[in-house]
Amino acid sequence: MKKTIITALISIALGLIAGWFFFRPAQEGGTTAERKILYYVDPMHPAYKSDKPGTAPDCGMDLVPVYADEKESTTDGSALPPGAVKISAEKQQLIGVQTGFVESRDVQKMIRTVGQIAYAEPKLAYVTTKFEGYIEVLFVDYTGKLVEKGQPLFSVYSPELVSTQEEYLLALRAQKSLEQSTIGEVTASANTLLESAKRRLHLWDISDKQIAELERSGKITKTLNIYSPIRGHVVEKMALAGLKVMPGMNLYQIADLSTVWVLADVYEYEIPSIKIGQEATITLSYYPGEAFKGRVTYIYPYLTADTRTVKVRLELPNPGEKLKPQMYANVELKSSYGKQLTVPEEAVLDAGNEQIVFVAHERGYFEPRQVALGAKAQDRYIVLSGLTEGEKVVTSGNFLIDSESRLKSALSGMAGMGHGGTQESAEKKQPSPQQQKLPQKASEHSGHQQHKH
Repeated sequence: MKKTIITALISIALGLIAGWFFFRPAQEGGTTAERKILYYVDPMHPAYKSDKPGTAPDCGMDLVPVYADEKESTTDGSALPPGAVKISAEKQQLIGVQTGFVESRDVQKMIRTVGQIAYAEPKLAYVTTKFEGYIEVLFVDYTGKLVEKGQPLFSVYSPELVSTQEEYLLALRAQKSLEQSTIGEVTASANTLLESAKRRLHLWDISDKQIAELERSGKITKTLNIYSPIRGHVVEKMALAGLKVMPGMNLYQIADLSTVWVLADVYEYEIPSIKIGQEATITLSYYPGEAFKGRVTYIYPYLTADTRTVKVRLELPNPGEKLKPQMYANVELKSSYGKQLTVPEEAVLDAGNEQIVFVAHERGYFEPRQVALGAKAQDRYIVLSGLTEGEKVVTSGNFLIDSESRLKSALSGMAGMGHGGTQESAEKKQPSPQQQKLPQKASEHSGHQQHKH
């Protein structure tokens, strides 16, 4: 028991000694006596100032001095704007304050999205006939087969085609027999008849080579071969042996895969960063480490409502036909903004209707600054206004600084209300008839005006 009492007395004594050492009067220490006092303030209501020490008339608290080296100001001596706060180095370390700089940089925005490989529509060809007939033989009889330009696909029998061949051969014989005629009208009529039959064959897509073979042999062919118009793969085949074909019926679809499209989905807010001719990089998980280069050739004029995206068409060469339609691909699009003033993304506090950045000054002062921002590029924002190059801004711990700044602004507003204010404010706070009947002393205690003692 005695040991406990002795320990307690020693602790109290040490506490009194430490308190006297740290909080002894300025005159005894000799250090703070040299500091210049600017004025005295009410600690509960900082807006109340006095030239002399004393007590606050409303709450009776002792006024505290404000020294010249404690006056809040920027490095050039000007007063800090409203909301600025001072935070000690120890407190900054405690809340994890980190800073960055406002810098001019070459800004490139990277847009990453996904897309799907598709056929390049100008590289597609449909095979049809312009006459009625029946398919006799299929030379290309399965989907996916690679065909060369001019390769026969199928043969077709057409009564109309047979009749036209007969007409052409008759006109050819008549033209030859009458070419020595002295009557010009007869010769001209034979030539006209021959040209008419030949034109009819041309309109049915009969080639000059086939017509020349008809002239050479002089024999009517029962069937006619239909050839591939391009080199490519058969992606659709409707032709079957014995099938009756009608004019315009699609019998084959052939795709040239030397060039393909990528249809990429870009969010609507990123569309302003996309331009025709812009270069794109396409990668696929099937080909690790390999990248394909393409360019933007078209931006579709409508939005996909479900995903809120716009289709962007990229065109790229396909050597070796590695890229297959319907494959999924990763797409990267770079958009350059040139050299711009930028601020780190972490420095921006977005309050919805405004963006705030805390500028760090010397001696631990932090100033809230409203800024106007442009596009976000990687981890930085383009600064339109509110900051200048080289300023130091808070990138970590700014939420806590913002809370303290707002609290200080709120307390300053309350203090101004409690200690009077402008003449207009005083007129608005005239006492009611009931309040006028109260003793004069009570009405004085309701709030003293800001004045000098």
